[in-house]
Amino acid sequence: LLWTGQYEFQVRARERFKVLIPLVFFIIFMLLYLTFHSASEAAIVMLSVVYAMTGGVILQWILGYNFSVAVWVGYIALYGVAVQTGVVMVIYLEEAVERKRQELGGAFDVRALRDAVMDGALLRLRPKVMTVSTVVAGLLPIMWSDRVGAEVMKPIATPVLGGMVSSLIHVLIVTPVIFFWIKQRQFHLADDVS
Repeated sequence: LLWTGQYEFQVRARERFKVLIPLVFFIIFMLLYLTFHSASEAAIVMLSVVYAMTGGVILQWILGYNFSVAVWVGYIALYGVAVQTGVVMVIYLEEAVERKRQELGGAFDVRALRDAVMDGALLRLRPKVMTVSTVVAGLLPIMWSDRVGAEVMKPIATPVLGGMVSSLIHVLIVTPVIFFWIKQRQFHLADDVS
């Protein structure tokens, strides 16, 4: 006896995803490494993806959706948005630190690094909040819908919706802190930040 139909397609898709998702993660990490020329900065961006996916899993669990092809499509969309926002945040932080280093020259210390990181993060506050607001505003009608096709669209929208909210917290709070720690070690700055 063999199961066929939707179950067979789901098993086949699951087997493909077991290979494709780690491969995609590795390729994206390598592209980030080539972009930043730093494994630590590429890891910061990849960490924002993991944090975004956590929000997607939590909302998926709350709403009671099982993992399916539609849900995985939502995670792939979330992955793209999370990588983009993580990359932009790291670029803004890099530029703010470099500006502060050129401005202060040899007087660059841990306090100046902290100020530069805060300035870079604050520059990204409004765009990130606007991005999340736009995505949430676009997906909420799908989540409330009960029309034809809603049973397919809701599982796709769920990971993106949950992930964007958790991504907001991570990119605006956690990413600058991790970036600060990495740059502090890179520049060999003392821990005195009072």
